[in-house]
Amino acid sequence: QVQLVESGGGLVQAGGSLRLSCAASGSIFSNYAMGWYRQAPGKQRELVARVSNRGNTDYAASVKGRFAISRDNAKNTVYLQMNSLKPEDTAVYYCAAERLGSSKWGQGTQVTVAS
Repeated sequence: QVQLVESGGGLVQAGGSLRLSCAASGSIFSNYAMGWYRQAPGKQRELVARVSNRGNTDYAASVKGRFAISRDNAKNTVYLQMNSLKPEDTAVYYCAAERLGSSKWGQGTQVTVAS
């Protein structure tokens, strides 16, 4: 069973950058697709970006061109580089490990973008 711990959230001014990290343990990291999701107050959790176990990436339209997901299988870590941040990017960001139709979630990290 994989365990996930996110880090790197915080408060940033609009236009700034943050890099989120998600460290995995307890299972074979390279077997999993990894995703970053976010949930803003009063809204449903939404997919931000996903990287497959083969390195293929997908992005939500709202972040394409500004965010980049990457994985380092040697470090059992997935990253989300977030540039040109906007106030509407404010949310709790969650890391997920996905395999065979099931997901394991981290505890989340708060990202707040001030205007």
